[in-house]
Amino acid sequence: MTKDLIPFSTPDISALARALGRELEACPGTPGHVQVLNMLARGVGYRNFQHLRASTRARPRLPPALSLQAARAALSEAPVPDAPLEARRILAVTRQFTEEGALQRWPKKASHRLLALWAVWARLPARRRFTEREMTAVLAPLHAFHDPALIRRNLVEAGLMTRTRDGSVYQRIERRPPPEALALIQALKTAARG
Repeated sequence: MTKDLIPFSTPDISALARALGRELEACPGTPGHVQVLNMLARGVGYRNFQHLRASTRARPRLPPALSLQAARAALSEAPVPDAPLEARRILAVTRQFTEEGALQRWPKKASHRLLALWAVWARLPARRRFTEREMTAVLAPLHAFHDPALIRRNLVEAGLMTRTRDGSVYQRIERRPPPEALALIQALKTAARG
């Protein structure tokens, strides 16, 4: 059986050393091979080694332009600390969209729904107020399952949009998307162009 080669890097070796130090202090006796693998993976932001391996295996299936750096450059945002991207989650959510970038079905998992909402949020006009009817018209080309109320309600609940108490005025909240959302937004832009 061939061994999977799993690349490992860290943006801050000092932070990794501190994390490993804390892990080793908490570990009774000498840690075994698997314990050390888990410590290293947790030191760079993964839950454990299995999480690191699964994310690494999913990366080749992502579109080539999909990287945290490419997403940052595309959105002209200030740099944020590197964090491990959930490549499998991003890949799964990209499958929820048509080639034109419309959400074709409502994701079942909450984490997938939130990521999909970020992709919809990114295509909403910034700093503009909309009536409910106008918001429905803006959302129409962004989804293919014809339920704008579901999307409006979830955008508000996720803190990505505000709505007056009577539901008459909607406005996108300007926020910085998390790294996974940036990567998804970039992947959808790349797919729509290509």
